[in-house]
Amino acid sequence: MSVHKTRGFLYNLARLLGDYQAVSSGSPKKMAKRVGRRIAGRATGKALRKLFK
Repeated sequence: MSVHKTRGFLYNLARLLGDYQAVSSGSPKKMAKRVGRRIAGRATGKALRKLFK
């Protein structure tokens, strides 16, 4: 396994663990904040991709 694949796996794992932590807290406020930030991050990523393409 190469370094970039390992790093990608670890980033994905960290993201999933963050999701799990928000859900396991049982707080709807934390879950909503997590979902909102994920959506905002994806939208920002798409906008930057179009800008620098």
